[in-house]
Amino acid sequence: MLDRLATVLRADPHRPAVLTATALTGRSRVRATAGDLTNLTDRYTAALARHGLAAGDTLALAVRPGPRSLAVLLAAYHLGVRVAVLDPTAGPDVLTARLAVAEPALVLADSAAQAVAGWAGPLARRAHLALPDLTRIAPVRTVGRRLPGCAPTLPAGVGPLPTPFDGDGDAVIVFTSGTTSRPRAVVHTRAGLAAGMRAVTGLVGPQPDVPVLGGTFFVLVPALAAGAPVALPARSPALLARQLTRLRPQATYLTPPQLRAVLDHSPRLTGQVFSGSAPVSAALLGRVRRAGADRAYGVYALTELFPAAAVEEADKRGYAADGDLVGRPLPGVAARVDDTGQVWLSGPGQADRYLGEPPMAEVATGDVGRLDGDRLVLAGRCKDMVLRAAENIYPGLYEPALHVPGVALAVLIGVPADDGDEQLVAVVQPEPGTDRARLRAALRPVLDRMGSARPDRVVFARVPLAGRSRKPDRQAAAQVAAQVTARAAAQVAGDG
Repeated sequence: MLDRLATVLRADPHRPAVLTATALTGRSRVRATAGDLTNLTDRYTAALARHGLAAGDTLALAVRPGPRSLAVLLAAYHLGVRVAVLDPTAGPDVLTARLAVAEPALVLADSAAQAVAGWAGPLARRAHLALPDLTRIAPVRTVGRRLPGCAPTLPAGVGPLPTPFDGDGDAVIVFTSGTTSRPRAVVHTRAGLAAGMRAVTGLVGPQPDVPVLGGTFFVLVPALAAGAPVALPARSPALLARQLTRLRPQATYLTPPQLRAVLDHSPRLTGQVFSGSAPVSAALLGRVRRAGADRAYGVYALTELFPAAAVEEADKRGYAADGDLVGRPLPGVAARVDDTGQVWLSGPGQADRYLGEPPMAEVATGDVGRLDGDRLVLAGRCKDMVLRAAENIYPGLYEPALHVPGVALAVLIGVPADDGDEQLVAVVQPEPGTDRARLRAALRPVLDRMGSARPDRVVFARVPLAGRSRKPDRQAAAQVAAQVTARAAAQVAGDG
């Protein structure tokens, strides 16, 4: 796939490759042509080789999504260098520990990332961004425009390009969890990465010359390799809505939080819309269809295996049993459920191993689920189980039913009770402008059908999100529920 991308980019250097939206109207402008990407990739390939990086070395990357970060990744692939991607939301202590495990030979960072790690740190922390002093990890070089106080720029390479690395080996390291004392990182090989992107191509089916909207490496590469330009999504939901309306992409990939935010601004959607990285409700997919999309899909994917399964809006809406239907495993992906109810996956696009551990034959998803024929149904995370009155309750079985019209997001969480048990609380985030009395009435029959899993309390509040994929933060949601419950109890006591 990556070799094919290089060929496609060189075939027509004037073809628009990466698009962005103008600040006011959302009209598309060309950020980089195919030739621009090729030139950037060649420059970075020669520069990294001149710096001494070779196959098997690790390059740490702190560059915002866009042409430069894509070109660096392609240059690293050319040399057989593996890339460890920095997540500025993880916190400096965690990042320092993670990179100590990865042992990078070089850190490439743009000026914005270095500012976060330096003079702009206090301001960036307000946006939950923080990086450690990168120079304490490895030599640092600046990619792109260099601002005062930043590391030296990556020196230009000279002479012919090195021969492309031919073979398998580590391609990318993605840190997922763990602690500062024992970070956990997923390692994908070159072959596994290529297989995953082929799976994305099979799922999306991008056509040449019609734009695709999405900002991740796994959207950029398959689309560009098919000859389709890629538009990076605007950060502002209002601007993103204008961008989508003007762009009319053949395919759009946005996370559920991005979709919920942009739908509040009434965009006109087109083509196929895909969403994943966090739970995708049938209600959300229904909103996507009503906004004009031809098809809307929820995609089940893990850092360890992407993509794993997909479900179309009509199938998800029509599923009446308990649980979250995530669809049929994609071609080549096998699923099984062990005696504890945990789902295990395997397939050509799965990770090779966790860093420092032996190769894995299959992936433990951490999700509880079942197979309904050839379809996979999830019941929530193993660790999210709530124990109430000696009964195990898996929130994922019941949360999909809470997404009635007017609900933007809903989670079931356990809140410690005074007697040592747990209360089950539904934290429901209404869509803007929703009448809460009517919403409570709409939820009543849903709650009645939940039987022994009926929540002790329903709390209307914004569901906190966390992490790179902006998934519901259940621990923070439990704190919100506890605070609202405590205020309600205090008010009752005061009235008495």
